[in-house]
Amino acid sequence: MTERSTPPYRADHVGSLLRPAKLREARDAKQRGAISSAELTKAEDAAIRAAVKLQEDVGLKSVTDGEFRRTQWHLDFLTQFANVTLVPSKLQMRFHTHEGDIEVAPPTLHVAGKLARPRGIFVDHFKFVKSVTRATPKQTIPSPTILHFRGGRDAIDRAAYPDMAEFFSDLARVYAEEIDDLAKAGCRYLQIDETNFAYLCDPTMREQVRKNIGEDPDTLPRTYAALLNATIAKRPKDMVVAMHICRGNNQSAWLAEGGYDPVAEVLFNEINVDAYFLEYDSPRAGDFKPLRFVPKGKMIVLGLVTTKLPALETKDELKRRIAEAAKYVPLEQLALSPQCGFSSTIEGNKVSVEDEIAKLRVVVETAREVWG
Repeated sequence: MTERSTPPYRADHVGSLLRPAKLREARDAKQRGAISSAELTKAEDAAIRAAVKLQEDVGLKSVTDGEFRRTQWHLDFLTQFANVTLVPSKLQMRFHTHEGDIEVAPPTLHVAGKLARPRGIFVDHFKFVKSVTRATPKQTIPSPTILHFRGGRDAIDRAAYPDMAEFFSDLARVYAEEIDDLAKAGCRYLQIDETNFAYLCDPTMREQVRKNIGEDPDTLPRTYAALLNATIAKRPKDMVVAMHICRGNNQSAWLAEGGYDPVAEVLFNEINVDAYFLEYDSPRAGDFKPLRFVPKGKMIVLGLVTTKLPALETKDELKRRIAEAAKYVPLEQLALSPQCGFSSTIEGNKVSVEDEIAKLRVVVETAREVWG
């Protein structure tokens, strides 16, 4: 078995990287009004060039900008649509950490009028990465489901959208506009970062979906599958679309727990993506049995290397877990990655840059030994 010539590659990664101190200082300075937007962009450009080199040096065949132009993996994108504002969340969420739990109510997004995309959002971000690498540039974007999940019907203005079908249609349209512009800029590897399918695996969060936003957690996966399919329906035939499933990743904390069983059949068979990056670094993600629903031709990238803790996995333990997964889906349909990014928010996870490099390197070396 040989390395793949198209993404996802046998050794791949989710996207975000730890922000350098100089970049964080520049962003703080911009917020204080001490430097201009142009000066911040210059600092971002320099940091991204270094991040691309880091990825290339460890042997990765796909690279991202590390999400260095963002403070949050999702809000920096979604709030760029017209009439999208931040409001308090109806969902009370408990972040879990290795030191204990934290009760939070993260902000949700409110749609106050008709959706529109006034300009490209991450298109220029992609163009810059493409210009500074010979590897495959990957663009990550947050899932459109996020604009609905935390608030449900009440998060969508009823005067603008008396019919939710019209809302989902407009949401798919504005996403499709962004994807079309990314494609025209040369993007052929797109990753949709999706949390809500993972949240619908957690019994506590499923109950909150019923009580707080008035949705049925059993039918919501099909609603979201239809939305995602409409979003990517007009992508170029040679654009690989992957979906990353995450249970939360904020400064080494997570939100949801539970295996993929409640959503597996819809997730793997009713969403028209090419690959899935699946969190599998700890028991909170359950076992590999749901992979039995994966159809022939779709790739599963096993997120076996944690980004939440500095301890480095051994190649032997990774190989054992890959072999376990291969009992449910053929080895040729598998690849390896970290379970999530290293810095979904600007603060980053509780690991060092040295830890980050070591973890990316063990992914590359293990994949080479497993797949050739």
